[in-house]
Amino acid sequence: MAKIYIETYGCAVNQSDSELMAGLLQDEGHKIIDNPKDSDVIIINTCTVKNSAESKLYRALKKYEDRKIIIAGCIPQAEKSLIDNELKDYSIIGIKQMINAPLAVEETIKGNRIVIIDRVDNKRLNLAKIRQNNTVEIIPINEGCVGSCNYCKTKHARGNVKSYLEKEIINQAKQAIEEGVKQIWLTSQDTGAYGLDTKTNIIELLKKIIEIKGEFKVRLGMINPEHAKKYLKDLIPLLKNEKMFKFIHIPIQSGSNKVIKEMNRNYKQEDFQDIVKELRKKVKGIRIATDIIIGYPTETDEDFEDTYNLIKELKIEVVNRSRYWKRPNTPAAKLKPINTKTVKNRSIRIKELFEVK
Repeated sequence: MAKIYIETYGCAVNQSDSELMAGLLQDEGHKIIDNPKDSDVIIINTCTVKNSAESKLYRALKKYEDRKIIIAGCIPQAEKSLIDNELKDYSIIGIKQMINAPLAVEETIKGNRIVIIDRVDNKRLNLAKIRQNNTVEIIPINEGCVGSCNYCKTKHARGNVKSYLEKEIINQAKQAIEEGVKQIWLTSQDTGAYGLDTKTNIIELLKKIIEIKGEFKVRLGMINPEHAKKYLKDLIPLLKNEKMFKFIHIPIQSGSNKVIKEMNRNYKQEDFQDIVKELRKKVKGIRIATDIIIGYPTETDEDFEDTYNLIKELKIEVVNRSRYWKRPNTPAAKLKPINTKTVKNRSIRIKELFEVK
């Protein structure tokens, strides 16, 4: 038996992956612990969205240099050149290989390096897990994207959209509710893409989940604007249901149509405005979250003002703002970056919108 510490970076999908690895390892007789100093093996589940997340990995490798380490998740999957270079001394588990965490631990303890990054459809749902929050069940419903945003590295890791079977998602939700879970979080890189590859959709899935007996609420994860627009008419009555959280996360990324197009995203800012206004009109108490990227290489002062004014006028409740991060091997990485002082000042202006009393 080994003592395993798992460190997780990034989104709810990564958190779910770490819960899965913890459950599988515990089933094999290993002990999941909270203190890395007491561990035999450390698993670092990585994120590739920002440079800061990658820097966090390298700081952790230095911090835990006296431990046996397994690196899991998006960084080695998206940037395979790292595997035989910067990460050559560590075992690797790809995003489709979380089920093999026990094998990776076994080999790593023996002093062997193991690299498993093949994209195979291993079983993902209805497996052992250890929830970080006993009242919340995080269920990944699909992974990958249908789009190809010019700034984003996530698709390099997660690939094209792959939806999990509806019956498996529902069975996992039922089991969690029977175990006393009060919140079901449906998560993916874009929940609106669910079913596009399997001739169903997110609306049909939500209808079936809220029909499950029990006292619980469903939280719908991030949905891109083009899909929110497509399903809005059917989504509104679902968001009004007592079993749904009145919350939706729709990432616009920029309030400038020019920048949205240059990012290779498939909507206009007017679509986002229409969605927000219709939701507020029809769903009492709805809270709306969005994401914006500040300082995309082609963002002019005028483009930024479009974003600033959009956020200000719509009074979006939650705005996750990120400065643009150059990600290797993406089209945007070839563009000339904006002066860092300009980007910082723009970020401060957005922040100040939420500090005004």
